Amino acid sequence: MQLDKIDLNLLRYLDSLLREQNVTHAANQLGITQPAMSNGLRRLRDLFHDPLLVRTSDGMMPTALAIQLQPRVQNILQSVDEVLHLGQNFEAQSSSRVFRIMASDYAEATLIPPLMKKLQEEAPNVILDVMNPSDVSFHDVEKGKVDLVINRFDILPQSFHQKSVWVDHFSCLVPAGSEIAKNFSLEAYLASPHVWVSKTGFGVGVGIQPEEVQKLGWVDGSLADLGFKRNIRLFTRNYNVAMRATEQLGLVATLPSLATRLMKDNKSVVVLPPPFDIPPVELKMLWSPLLQHDPGHIWLRSTIAGCARTIAENNNL
Repeated sequence: MQLDKIDLNLLRYLDSLLREQNVTHAANQLGITQPAMSNGLRRLRDLFHDPLLVRTSDGMMPTALAIQLQPRVQNILQSVDEVLHLGQNFEAQSSSRVFRIMASDYAEATLIPPLMKKLQEEAPNVILDVMNPSDVSFHDVEKGKVDLVINRFDILPQSFHQKSVWVDHFSCLVPAGSEIAKNFSLEAYLASPHVWVSKTGFGVGVGIQPEEVQKLGWVDGSLADLGFKRNIRLFTRNYNVAMRATEQLGLVATLPSLATRLMKDNKSVVVLPPPFDIPPVELKMLWSPLLQHDPGHIWLRSTIAGCARTIAENNNL
């Protein structure tokens, strides 16, 4: 195989084809026509003397050679991307780029407003498109269709880059003037009705089974270690709903402290420390290796990190 016969675009085609395992989807990802991608696949097959993708009952599947080629092709393209971005700067003041960020409503409510305020000063034409965790799949992030995902994660894909945003502790939101607010003990906590809230990772969630305590997260895991269980009356994936459940329904909400501080001026609720130890939670941001060396993405990550440091310092995290 002679180097002067290789079109670099063919490696882009191969990378997209192996990610999508569908000629039409790969063409759409690169913004070319389906016939052009089909022609590219034909040239790749001639180049490697291998079919690379084979049609099966489960769709197009990669050959053994294609599986070996995929990580090597990705490394080549990332190296080329690094070379092409050398010396380039992101002009935030004049950019009108749209950044797509997946964030839980906890992260959205606590991080996005101060981030947006900073963007208004430093990058007035930059646009943020904030998406829900259920809007985004693993493959969306892997392909760079979503710039960042910001959330708490039980499992982290090893292929993604990551950075800690902050570490938060838990607080309890209870109805003001209630008996539990007057005598907030573990016994009173266990006797009270609760709202459960959590949304980790990304992708479509599944229904909750209340009896499966080990799957309910940090709060219930910590209680289970003590031999106790909460009386959970409402399960939600929305932190705002959980806080309103305390205000309007009298349910106890055990939440990351930054979330409870959003209710500090609400006279209907009070914020108290939990009557038992709960491990802190870490908010992280993840992104695809495809975006690691992009100047605009580097700027965005740095800007978010700066905002997060300020928030953490102001709230003694």
